[in-house]
Amino acid sequence: MAKASYAPMFETVSGALTRINKKSPHAADQKMILATHRTAPTTSKDCSRVYIRDLDSVTRSTDVKETELLARVRFATVAAAVNTRMHDVSKQAADKAAFLAQKDLPGGKTTLKSYIWAEELDTYDQAHQG
Repeated sequence: MAKASYAPMFETVSGALTRINKKSPHAADQKMILATHRTAPTTSKDCSRVYIRDLDSVTRSTDVKETELLARVRFATVAAAVNTRMHDVSKQAADKAAFLAQKDLPGGKTTLKSYIWAEELDTYDQAHQG
């Protein structure tokens, strides 16, 4: 049995060490390696796990629903609008002033980016009602 040892500075390891390139013609031959390591207050010293998965276990088994496609389009559109607005010099002063005015109110957004996201989401939702 193989054993992995982590340096003492690592309290937690979680995630993919390698992944499958689904666009590769050799995707069926590739493996995904996932590792987890957590220090826990137990008497067992066996806190590490390694998982190996093949293409079938990381490929989606259900079709993409229409609501998911709409959510993806909504997110992509709003993300592009937020990025454009954050870099628009002509709107930065007004956005910052509006953000500071609502920041300390109940339910106010705590970061400028979250404020702009909320604004752009409202704009998108109003434009696409119905």
